[in-house]
Amino acid sequence: MARTVSISNPDKVLYPASGFTKAQVVEYYRTIAPVLVPHLKGRALTLRRFPDGVEGQSFFEKRCPSHAPEWVTTVEVGRSSGPPYRACSVEDADTVVWLANLAALELHPSLSLAAEPERPTTMVFDLDPGAPAALAQCAEVAVALRALLSDLELESLAKTSGSKGMQVYVPLNTPVDYDTTKLLSHTIGLVIEKHLRPLVVTTMAKQDRPGKVFIDWSQNDRAKTTVSVYSLRARAQPGVSTPLTWEEVEATVGTDGTALAFTPGDVLRRVEERGDLFEPVLRTRQSLPAQVIDLLGASDH
Repeated sequence: MARTVSISNPDKVLYPASGFTKAQVVEYYRTIAPVLVPHLKGRALTLRRFPDGVEGQSFFEKRCPSHAPEWVTTVEVGRSSGPPYRACSVEDADTVVWLANLAALELHPSLSLAAEPERPTTMVFDLDPGAPAALAQCAEVAVALRALLSDLELESLAKTSGSKGMQVYVPLNTPVDYDTTKLLSHTIGLVIEKHLRPLVVTTMAKQDRPGKVFIDWSQNDRAKTTVSVYSLRARAQPGVSTPLTWEEVEATVGTDGTALAFTPGDVLRRVEERGDLFEPVLRTRQSLPAQVIDLLGASDH
């Protein structure tokens, strides 16, 4: 079936500080779609829309808009209270372009597939720096996380948040539930907090965060979403959540971190040269160590 996605107001500036227009947003998403779509496919998607650009009002949209074309896939999302709703799910490049035209600058998918909502496919550590801490301090924490995860025989991958922080993903793609990944990520966060004191904090309180890196383990929850790899971010400059090599993360420790601020053009060039560095998240199968799960189970009682 032939599809037409009309672009309204293509010259509208969505990032005033850089003059980045809606047409440029659409072109970025159209070009990145081949590597972006696999990371969104089959997942309920929360949109963060900026109809008047990044300096205007924004809103999160969990329900797929009622005016969505009939070819846009939707998935049912259950709720702890109230009836289920239908969320957009990105199955193809046309849907990505349609979302870009809605000024859905940020794409936030669930950590689980809609078909198995209680089973996360990854465990995530969201590293959020409190000024003056920044990306270099996040890199230091990420390196420590990787070492601890390696001791547990778990591979991990890193990406920038596209904003001010960094995220470490542990691909699982095996039977596991959110209760387990949340408890394990919290426990690992506490170990890193003790190891890197006073740099790291694992508590939610904002007043505890200045100059520290908050390891947000609470993202491992069915009700939460995490910004997608390759998503734009609503900053003054159009940043992108960008996959990193561990060599890049290690090289950032002790620097000003500016080497990890990637523009849409930078990201497209990186993909052209290196492919999708985050592709292992989709295919790597890892089980959480049985002895660790047993210990976590014992700690529940």
